[in-house]
Parts: sequence; structure tokens; C-alpha cells
Amino acid sequence: MLINRRDALFGLSLTLTAGGASVAWAQPAPLAWTPTAFTAEQARLVDVVAELIYPKTDTPGAREAGVPQMVDRAVKGWLEPAQAEFIKGGLARMDADARAAHGKAFIDLAPAQQTALLTRYDQEAAAARGKPHAFGSLKDLMTIGYFTSKPGATVTLRYDPVPGDYRGCVPMKEIGRAWAT
Repeated sequence: MLINRRDALFGLSLTLTAGGASVAWAQPAPLAWTPTAFTAEQARLVDVVAELIYPKTDTPGAREAGVPQMVDRAVKGWLEPAQAEFIKGGLARMDADARAAHGKAFIDLAPAQQTALLTRYDQEAAAARGKPHAFGSLKDLMTIGYFTSKPGATVTLRYDPVPGDYRGCVPMKEIGRAWAT
């Protein structure tokens, strides 16, 4: 089975998080922003999940990149109401599954427990084979939010504002046909 780049990054981030998180685990910090689409509990859950998927390492994490706020804005203003409710239903499921398995809300679990649940959801989303899955949709929003943020695009990814050398006045016989877009 081939793995795509996004799945590899997610798996790597979960592995790195699980390995180092047990040392630094603490209650999640209070939100530094005010949610507009989510309740405070849902926003904290999105904040924790985003940081588990894109943790701070030698590059900025999801919190620093503003991913939870971007997801909140997307749910409020960009998604169709049915899609927004689908995402919120997925958040409710995460919390319900955490309570059923461990007797605590998702954000109150140890990072290893959180990672185990997210890994299960990721496997379910992969097995859905193109069918909508709430965690897959949430992860897609987070990925878009992270890599289109300034830190994600300029620190995590290689950034070259002007790729390649500029060579003006190149003879057409050197280029061949012109490009069309």
C-alpha cells in the first residue's frame, strides 16, 4: 500500500508527539482567541487536536500558525451548514469516545490516549476510501490552515519567492514552444 505525503506527515507528527508528549503533558492552556463557530469546549478540542497533528518542533506548531482559528473561521463562514454540522458531530464523537473509553473529555486525556484515538479515526478515514469522514475533513482543514499560514508556508516548507534565475531576452529557439496555462 502506498502512503501519500499528508498521511506520512500525520503519522510522523503523531509519533513525535507521542514520544515527547509524555514528558511535557499538562492541561491545555486557555484559549487566546474567541471562537465564533464553536463552543469554548469544541474550540479547545480543535486546539488540542491541531497541535497533536502539527506539534511545535523545530518548526512552528498549529497554535503558532493560527490553525484552530482558521478552522473556526472556515466552519463559520466557508463551509455549507451541513458540512459545518458534520465537523461538529465529529468533535462530539471524539469527546464521547474519550469519555466512553477513559471516563474523561478528550482534552483531559494523556497525549498517548489522545494519539491512540486520533490514529483510530485516521485509519477509519483511510478505510472510508473517499467517503466523507468527520476526522478526515477536520484534518484536511487543519492541513490547509497550517500550510497556507505564514509560518507553515515560510518556515516549515521551503520558501523561494522567486524560483530559479531570471534570464530575460532568451532566444525563442532556446526555449522552444511558449507555455500556456
